[in-house]
Amino acid sequence: MIDQTPIVQGRNIVKRYGHVTAIDHSDFELRHGEILAVIGDNGAGKSSIVKAICGAVTPDEGEILIEGQPVNFTSPIEAREMGIEIVYQTLALSPALSIADNMFMGREIRKDGWRGKYFHMLDRKKMETFARDKLTELGLMTVQSINQPVETLSGGQRQGVAVARAAAFATKFIIMDEPTAALGVKESRRVLELIQDVKARGIPIILISHNMPHVFEVADRIHIHRLGKRLCTVDPKDYTMSDAVAFMTGAKDPPERDAA
Repeated sequence: MIDQTPIVQGRNIVKRYGHVTAIDHSDFELRHGEILAVIGDNGAGKSSIVKAICGAVTPDEGEILIEGQPVNFTSPIEAREMGIEIVYQTLALSPALSIADNMFMGREIRKDGWRGKYFHMLDRKKMETFARDKLTELGLMTVQSINQPVETLSGGQRQGVAVARAAAFATKFIIMDEPTAALGVKESRRVLELIQDVKARGIPIILISHNMPHVFEVADRIHIHRLGKRLCTVDPKDYTMSDAVAFMTGAKDPPERDAA
């Protein structure tokens, strides 16, 4: 039996910055096993609502539930500890460090026994094996070495490392912020394939994107944000890209019922 409880739910979320209301009593819902695209015009508040979900901002009002249980994240670190991973538009990778070091940045594996406990020695072999396995699972082992610096990788390969890191440690869901924004056609195609691979492993994804062809290719539902709140959610099979743009710009009235 499929669990009908949303993996994450936002109810009546409000976030104000002085006189500016970034999130205006907005709702949000991500279901198990789906890719939910979040679209909206610049300044619509789509990034703010996602930041509220992952602890990057603290809502002034409303509640956030993970699998039906209320949570109050005060930082993205707390969200990460619960199994929520984020792939930022800026990737958040350290160019001078190796692929393996970037995979484990902030959660390095220490050696067993006194060497790890007292001298904080890292178990590099275990980290390198884990990183190599995770990249192989997603078909990313086209790199020369797991120990090569990230700065030697192409844009698509770097994005692949960021996605692999998120997929390796996410147990709840992954947030991807404009994952193809700075990539060429071929590299964008590979990242879209990675997104589908991650979904096939049962990990839900929130995809923030301005790229309508990409949204309509991979999304199961589309959350349309306008003027600080959720305008509607639609099934991409029922509407065109022109419809979605018209909804988010106000040129066309949204459907009366959200996508089931």
